[in-house]
Amino acid sequence: MDVDTRLLRSFVAVAEEGSLTRGAERLFVSQPALTKQIKQLETRLGVRLFTRSRAGMALTEAGRALAERAPRLLSEFDQLVRETKRATRVLRVGFLASGANEATQDIVAAFTRRRPGWRAEMRQASWTNPTAGLATGDVDVALVRLPFPGQDALRVEVLLTEPRWVVLPVTHPLAERDQIAFRDLWDEPFVAAPAESGRWRDYWMAADEREGHPVRVGAVAEHPDDWLSAVANGYGVALAPASAARYYARPGVTYRPVTGVSASQVGVAWSPGDDANPIVQDFVRCCLDARTP
Repeated sequence: MDVDTRLLRSFVAVAEEGSLTRGAERLFVSQPALTKQIKQLETRLGVRLFTRSRAGMALTEAGRALAERAPRLLSEFDQLVRETKRATRVLRVGFLASGANEATQDIVAAFTRRRPGWRAEMRQASWTNPTAGLATGDVDVALVRLPFPGQDALRVEVLLTEPRWVVLPVTHPLAERDQIAFRDLWDEPFVAAPAESGRWRDYWMAADEREGHPVRVGAVAEHPDDWLSAVANGYGVALAPASAARYYARPGVTYRPVTGVSASQVGVAWSPGDDANPIVQDFVRCCLDARTP
């Protein structure tokens, strides 16, 4: 009997969080999808792993036995994958949107010089995965936007800070202003990331910087093209890093500076298990060398 490691990761998340809701937030999946994965694992093993109640998810005796060993099994599997990938001389680098902006190309070039014969394979992630694949083991290192859910469980170094601007339709009444006070956007519908991205979604609507004023969601998008189309079609406005005006300019939308909202940060992130991985640490060093003063 084969058990998908994805199912084991789902089990460990729920076992450690004690909740399907928190487990889904940790893995950046929907709660129904996580519930289905837990049921699949129980079916394959032929045992119940959890007792479900309003209080949460309690481990059964079989579940406790699996919970004792599954984290170590996954850790050993991840180590095996890292060693196998090292033999292929490919470093998997996850990133969101524009990565580290203009510094991205310099980082990759510096890594190639530092590690001749190696290739940094860039993998763009959707907004449903703010760790850019790092939390699920799909990449070895990631260029991410801070803050993001699960950040405390990873190693993170800040590379640059930039203000958040607003992107809005060119026909919007505020589009003629040189800059816009965030307070003037409170009643606007926003184009949001999917709900499973949790606090990351809230951050990009500045939910904590509205003095209790509720957020209105006009549309949901998980890729930049869908996001821009929703804005251009008038379904809402959106906060974005200032660099988006350079990387995601398109007809029908415009970007304006916003006052009264905190700045955004880009960081490089990696798993604590790779603290001694020389390849990952070489990439991190290249990122730090390119860091904006």
